[in-house]
Amino acid sequence: MTVASGSVDPRLERVFGLVPREAFLGPGPWKVMVNNRYVETPSDDPIFLYQNILVALNADQGINNGEPFLHAAWIGFAAPQGGETIVHIGAGTGYYTAFLSLLVLPNGKVHAYEIEPILARRATENLKHFDGVTVVHGDATTLVLPDCDVIYVNAGVVSPPGRWLEALRPGGRIIFPWRPSSYVGIALMLTRGADGFGVRPLGPSWFIPCVGASDPADCLKAPSPWQARSIDAAWLTKDREPDDTAVAICRDVWFSAAPR
Repeated sequence: MTVASGSVDPRLERVFGLVPREAFLGPGPWKVMVNNRYVETPSDDPIFLYQNILVALNADQGINNGEPFLHAAWIGFAAPQGGETIVHIGAGTGYYTAFLSLLVLPNGKVHAYEIEPILARRATENLKHFDGVTVVHGDATTLVLPDCDVIYVNAGVVSPPGRWLEALRPGGRIIFPWRPSSYVGIALMLTRGADGFGVRPLGPSWFIPCVGASDPADCLKAPSPWQARSIDAAWLTKDREPDDTAVAICRDVWFSAAPR
């Protein structure tokens, strides 16, 4: 996971080793994803969890604890620092929330949002001994988010709500899986600057839809896969009208790519 993070932050190896995955997934055996179908592990030996695999939290709804290598990479890109405030949207049972909370020590805070009531209760229990963590059962697309330095989204977004970007402090980062159309699935990191947001595409990503932010009608102009990989800037539509560089236009946000 440390190698997959692509980061030279020496804290990551320590943090990844401190948080036991099995403590957040309930008793085994577990259902893990193999070749796009769930397979039950042969036993409740935690060794089966220490692979780069999805593990079902709710198999009927397709809700999983995500692949560790992907999350290690995203956390490496987000680069949480001590004292920062993080908003984690789609926290599940809190496994990756725990990583984030350790990386913002000392004096940092993590506000974890989970819309599924059973998962929110499990996350609250799992995270009760982690400093600075608050679990909120609710819809993060309708609630007012606290001012923060990082927003970490673990559900597929068609149109990122403007209130998310407005909650970011200067230099704040948001990472989310973007699904502007059925044929584009890519993770983006937006960083708030003095004028709009710098954008860094992070690679392919496919997550279950984010309730409240996955209406296809909210994407007024969808990019091609190539255009999505070329995006380098974004703006809130209320602050700046889309211009000729726009390759994607959503309800609250539009994206542009510099001419190549």
